[in-house]
Amino acid sequence: MRFRPCIDLHDGMVKQIVGATLSDTDHHGLQTNYQAEKPAEWFADRYRLDDLPGGHVIQLGKGNTAAARSALSRWPGGMQVGGGITADNAASWLDAGASHVIVTSWVFHHGRIHMERLKQLTRKIGKRRLVLDLSCRKHGDTYLVATDRWQTFTTEAVTYPLLDRLSDYCDEFLIHAVDVEGRCGGIETALVAYLGRWEGLPVTYAGGISSQQDIQLIDSLGNGRIDFTVGSALDIFGGSGLRYADLAGRYGPTTRQV
Repeated sequence: MRFRPCIDLHDGMVKQIVGATLSDTDHHGLQTNYQAEKPAEWFADRYRLDDLPGGHVIQLGKGNTAAARSALSRWPGGMQVGGGITADNAASWLDAGASHVIVTSWVFHHGRIHMERLKQLTRKIGKRRLVLDLSCRKHGDTYLVATDRWQTFTTEAVTYPLLDRLSDYCDEFLIHAVDVEGRCGGIETALVAYLGRWEGLPVTYAGGISSQQDIQLIDSLGNGRIDFTVGSALDIFGGSGLRYADLAGRYGPTTRQV
């Protein structure tokens, strides 16, 4: 179990938002928990100094390219990047310093998984450089993958057969529980428990983490196999539930100066 740090970008600034309120059209409904005064590269430098590889730079909409590239340049090969990734631009993001590209909407096209697009992307960059984001929202008794800033339900449910099928084309999975993302109200226990019983590729969970107890629950329900990322509850993002230094020391490699 590892701590995967994040840099969420909106309008070129580091922010923590309530995931379900993000929309390309309704900007008035956006709920922002935190907006950093420090630029994206400050956070990238912090993660590099604390030797926490495998974190995520996520572009939430347009206007984030410069900030994302700046963050990646501070730690080449140390962080992944997502948001607006396609087969046409994936290689350029790897060249900019990303270890992996993270993809959802371009692969889950018109509500269904577009296997030809996925195969095209894998042919271009290789499966070891690709992370599939299966961020999902609860729909009845299932968790359906959500695209387009998490506003559009697809018909694809997060199931073992889907994970097994997609594993041939990617290196790992990132899964946001969108309904609890940014709310600091607790994790989606049923989703974490389900993922914890799957013995496949690495999985990183995000959504609702508010305290050390939530992290311990992920460890227990996930059988120690699920990594996690924390946003709004973290003190470096204005939160009060968790201290970044504690997580870096407990769930990351030994801190070293570089």
